[in-house]
Amino acid sequence: MIALNSKVQVVDHPVVQHLLTKLRDYQTQSPDFRRYSITLSQYLVYEASRQMTVRELGVETPVGQAKGSSLTDYVILAPVLRAGLVMAEAAQKMLPAARIYHVGLKRDEETLEAVSYYAKLPDSLPPDSRIIVLDPMLATGGSAASAIELFAKLNVGTIQLVSFVAAPEGIKRVHSQFPDVHITVGSVDSNLNEKGYIVPGLGDAGDRIFGT
Repeated sequence: MIALNSKVQVVDHPVVQHLLTKLRDYQTQSPDFRRYSITLSQYLVYEASRQMTVRELGVETPVGQAKGSSLTDYVILAPVLRAGLVMAEAAQKMLPAARIYHVGLKRDEETLEAVSYYAKLPDSLPPDSRIIVLDPMLATGGSAASAIELFAKLNVGTIQLVSFVAAPEGIKRVHSQFPDVHITVGSVDSNLNEKGYIVPGLGDAGDRIFGT
């Protein structure tokens, strides 16, 4: 993994980069795009889970005692609708005990700001909660920052963000508001274009995942 700074990790694993290349290719059709997205999500969430806390414990094997560990965080997956759904599907296979809270955000194409249309969250969460926000494209950072803000208001312990691809502008936006959020991505691309899309990016992840 490449560390751009202590709070941004770019996963340079060969398989991750292979999958990301498949997603970038405009000729990749929706069914394959979805399949690659699920697999890529598993790798990225795996890397993000390195941040989790554990407690040491002993375990009895068939032939003796061994030292082991157990995850201690109260994990919450927060997929940003709609593209984040495939990421949550993949993440839950790795973290089956995790809770899922969906966050509905859409981008105003004129202002490029995020507009919330769905977020059903409890009034409080355990203080040791670890929130993993799942948003494939960290472009302007508006959607990610809005999602993070919903949980930051609940005074949770830790918030992370996992994305396929990020633009420098999006990282800057998130860390300007939430400097402690750890971001895990497959790539940090060049820039945003005039429409707020990541360049070179991979297009609209939601449209390509769901074939719309």
